[in-house]
Formats: sequence, C-alpha cells, structure tokens
Amino acid sequence: MSPRSPSVNEELRRRSQERLLRAAVELVGERGYAATTLGDIADRAGAARGLISYYFPGKRELVQSAVHRLMHRTLEEALEREPRTADGRERMARAIDAILQLARLRPVLMRQHMAGLLHAEGFVPCPEQRRLAELLRDTVARHGSRDVDRDYPMLRALLMGAVYAALMPGAPMPVPVLRAELFARYGLEWEMGVPPDTEAPDGTCDGDLSRFFSTGAGDQSK
Repeated sequence: MSPRSPSVNEELRRRSQERLLRAAVELVGERGYAATTLGDIADRAGAARGLISYYFPGKRELVQSAVHRLMHRTLEEALEREPRTADGRERMARAIDAILQLARLRPVLMRQHMAGLLHAEGFVPCPEQRRLAELLRDTVARHGSRDVDRDYPMLRALLMGAVYAALMPGAPMPVPVLRAELFARYGLEWEMGVPPDTEAPDGTCDGDLSRFFSTGAGDQSK
C-alpha cells in the first residue's frame, strides 16, 4: 500500500479537528463544562484521546475554539444570508441578532463560555476568535465607524454584556429588551435583522450544528 499524500493527510487532520470542535460544543451544551471530559469529547468525535493534545493545549482552549467557531460561523451565515446586502445598518442588525440568537438557542453553552472567559486563565486567542473579530470589525466599519479600533471593542463588550444579561441565573433579562437597547444605540429599526419570534427566510434560526462543523471535502473554511 502506497503512503498517503500530504494533501490527504492534511484533509484527514482537518476532518478530525472539525469533529473535535463539534463534539466539544455538543457535549458542553448538553452537560456543562465541568461534567465534560476530554475523553468524552474524543469518544463523541470518534477520535483517539491523544489527538486532542495535537491540536489544543487543553480542554479550555478546545472549548473556547469550538464556541468561537460556532459564533463566527453563525455570524457569517447571518451576514451573508439572502437577500444579501451591503447596507451597514442592516448588517449591524443581523450581527446583533445572530449573537442574541446563540444566547437563546444555546443557553448552557453560552453561559459556560462566559464563565470560562472570567476564569483565571481568561481569554485564549485562537484562529476561530480572530475570524469572529474580523467579521465584527467589518460590521462596525460598514456601519459607518470613523474609528474602528475604538468602536469594535465597544460593540464586542456590548454584545458580551447582552449575552451575560440574558443568561444570568436567577435574574435574566428578556432578549427583546436587550435587543431594543442595542438597536436604539446603533440607530436601527426593530424590523431590521431577524426580530424575536421570527425565522430567517433560509431557516438559519434553527438549532442545527452540522453546517458549522462540516467534515466534507467541499468545506473551505479552514
């Protein structure tokens, strides 16, 4: 049997990483961070336990990367859904709705993610987070910012604060109230984006994860 080519090996590694990211999101969303082990993630992904350390230093880095993947692909899908638009205000509305949608559809996962960011190890930069940042920075620029370096961190902070407020145990704020505040700040009409209790025309408000963690050869996100 001839050895596999470098391109085939790279594709196999990519698919393994995709499965690990998806398994991490699924399990933490089902059980919470503390109750999910690296062995559990490897088993769900159908991968060897040692393979995780090949890609990630530890569980926290894996989970943060997985959640940032879900966030950046959710945001990307929302921004590019039909009818596609270059209107900066509509894109800002879609961005806000995409992040609030995650808090609504994936409350356990997003609550665990927020808690992880406040952990002693804190924020862990990764390629998935950089993709998310690029999309948010572009959204701020298209909305008309004259100082993206100042306005992007503010948007990020406001979105994180809204997610935290929506998921605070014992005292959650309603998502429509949080949305109204954010929309007012950015001068957006309520009908823009995907208002609460409606569904995007292409069904992107469902809870399916598979399209964000594709293992098919046609996925070009990596």
